[in-house]
Amino acid sequence: MTHPSCFHCQEPVLTGQQFVTRINDRDELMCCPGCQAVSQAIVDAGLLSYYKFRTEPGSKQNALVPEALTQFSAYDLPEVQQDFVHSEDNIESVSLSIDGITCAACAWLIEHKVKQLTGVSQVLVNSTTQRAMISWDKRTVKLSDILGQISRIGYQAAPYQVDEQELNNKLNSRKFLLRLGLAGFATMQVMMFALALYTGYFTDLDVQYRDYFRWVSMLFATPVVLYSAQPFYFSAIRTLLSGKLNMDVSVSIAIGGAYVASCFATVNGTGEVYFESVSMFTFFLLLGRYFEQKARQKASVSSSNLHKLVPLTAHLMNDNGQEEIPAKKLRLNDVILVKPGEMIAADGVVIEGHTSINEAMLTGEQMPIEKTVASQVYAGTINVDQPIKVSVTALGQDQLVAEIIRLQELASNTKPAIALLADKLSRYFSGTILTIATITYLVWHQISPEDAFWVTLSVLVATCPCALALATPTAVTCATAIFTRLGIITRKAGVFEKLPQIKHVVFDKTGTLTCGTLSIGQTQCMADLTNTQALAIAAALEAGSRHPIAAAFAMFADNALVAEEVHHEVGFGVRGRIDGTDYFIGNAVFTGESIDTRDPTQKIWLARSCNEQLEVLASFEIQDNIRQDSKATVEMLKQQGCRISIASGDSSGHVHQLAKELGIDDVHSGLTPADKLALVTRLQQHTRVAMFGDGINDAPVLAGADLSVAMGSGSAIAKNSADLILLGDHLSRFTQAVSVAKLTTQIIRQNLAWALGYNALILPLAVTGHVAPYIAAIGMSASSLIVVGNSLRLLRVKV
Repeated sequence: MTHPSCFHCQEPVLTGQQFVTRINDRDELMCCPGCQAVSQAIVDAGLLSYYKFRTEPGSKQNALVPEALTQFSAYDLPEVQQDFVHSEDNIESVSLSIDGITCAACAWLIEHKVKQLTGVSQVLVNSTTQRAMISWDKRTVKLSDILGQISRIGYQAAPYQVDEQELNNKLNSRKFLLRLGLAGFATMQVMMFALALYTGYFTDLDVQYRDYFRWVSMLFATPVVLYSAQPFYFSAIRTLLSGKLNMDVSVSIAIGGAYVASCFATVNGTGEVYFESVSMFTFFLLLGRYFEQKARQKASVSSSNLHKLVPLTAHLMNDNGQEEIPAKKLRLNDVILVKPGEMIAADGVVIEGHTSINEAMLTGEQMPIEKTVASQVYAGTINVDQPIKVSVTALGQDQLVAEIIRLQELASNTKPAIALLADKLSRYFSGTILTIATITYLVWHQISPEDAFWVTLSVLVATCPCALALATPTAVTCATAIFTRLGIITRKAGVFEKLPQIKHVVFDKTGTLTCGTLSIGQTQCMADLTNTQALAIAAALEAGSRHPIAAAFAMFADNALVAEEVHHEVGFGVRGRIDGTDYFIGNAVFTGESIDTRDPTQKIWLARSCNEQLEVLASFEIQDNIRQDSKATVEMLKQQGCRISIASGDSSGHVHQLAKELGIDDVHSGLTPADKLALVTRLQQHTRVAMFGDGINDAPVLAGADLSVAMGSGSAIAKNSADLILLGDHLSRFTQAVSVAKLTTQIIRQNLAWALGYNALILPLAVTGHVAPYIAAIGMSASSLIVVGNSLRLLRVKV
């Protein structure tokens, strides 16, 4: 059955006509109350142009933003603001990191919505970095008001703090762009004069004009050699001091030698000049480094604000009761109170209370985990049921979130395997070329001393491994651009090598093959109640709960029914009194129902107290809907020669039912993290394995798999740990990523083959004196252009 798509987020609408927003005189269907509320806020603000000009669907709003998340008052505390707010003459400025921006229309929407607040003087949103710079008058409006305004249109914002590493990266990027721009400008100018000089070989060019062109060319080439090419000199010196060789050694010798010889020829008015070769050579090498640098930095942009996972304030227990303080002031062994709906401010151990914790931001699983005294809890997770007291055991960089971030940063700075191969080849190649150049000079010095320098220079220029250096980063950068178009983010090195090698894909169930949002399926009444009445009673009992199942009942609420004396039995269910009758809703044990192990569905039951016994009134099927493209993705992976497995911690029959619907034969349910790792390790004995995981509870298997993948709607830590992130939650993007990676690997191999083949061809000609230095420079530049052009073919791939 085909379901209509949500007008806001394009997810399938499974709730019928329940949620509708009037947009441009038409009733548009919404998939959930969250999308309905956000779309209505956009309409009420008069910002309908967002829907007209957007190029990507909006972010799915799984539910109305919880009250706990809309209370941004903690950001108004001076102790908290001092880390990220700049004040000057009552005008305050802040940089915000905003989740959910998918296109330029999102940036436009946020800017216009925030500008409607009185006191906001400037709003600048960058859709690429997903950040906003906002200035406001603190006497008129508060930061919490601004964050709330952004939240009401479906985006979550938090202050962004630039760390020292990023400041250094920005500074280095500016210097690098200046070097590159200078080299590019000089190359264009020098090439014009070089054209006149080359023409002079075929026509009579007056000496005065020739000398004029040479002096002007030297004027433009000098800053390129002395400034733009500095990174190559420093790299060569560092390498030589460490007793090794890299391609920058031969590059430096070629640039320096060609420049000095050309200056000598210009001053003396004899010999040939190669200023255009020097400028072009430097420009193309810098361009290759620029591609590599951008590819490296791009992956780190979306992970640079993960500190916002941890709340800014905490309720510290002391002799006077409790006190709200900034979380950064907590100390080890402090005791904090965590109320229902609040995030835990630091890693710790429960010392009082019994509750359940939503660890979705760590694990991706929406079902809360029961926590009792002595249970470990983590910063950023949400308390669901009852208040608890936690003794702090880790702070700052010792917390689990910080450890995951460090591991991710380490991985993002690792070069792809094929890039390491290219570096290794260029290192041996450089040593070989230097040796050959030295021998060439000695031999030619005996044969024809006046030609020895020029022939040697031709050898260095013609065989410089510029194309070899460009072979990998240009292709990887183009492929990364395609991934961005597809809504895919690469987080770690080696993705383009690993994807084509994957022959077995292992899926977790919740949040990958399924949407990860719970809904109510079939309702079966067993007493004198209608389905509507049973659902209304269930909604009344669940009204005060933050459990994901409670959210599924919210749409069936009847304002006439109010539950009293509600009590949450952690891990079992909820009991309460409605109109004098005690009702129970929860699992089979809690409601006195017998369990049918053959039932493939997940159910909860509604019961009432009758003569001191429980009478079961109804059962509710809990559904987690299959993603729209799950079946198509499974079929496509099979066509690509991949085997498919499901590895889930869910022990219910629903796992096997899902596998049957998707055509997956290899099913493993009720697995612990260790079991999942053992499964993947066993599979890796025969083939390469990709794992779709959810986060911390899958950390061992994600580390053990050859390739790990996370969904865009998954937990922040899951996305931070994965090799690939599929934004937009389209599983089919993974199969497209495999195809792009195969083509990328093919083009990289072509680039390397060309670079090595060209050098193998030109080397004998240069050594024997058949290649003039200017021809060598043209050949080197042409070789680099061919490599870049071949890589740019990737951008023409239709996706």
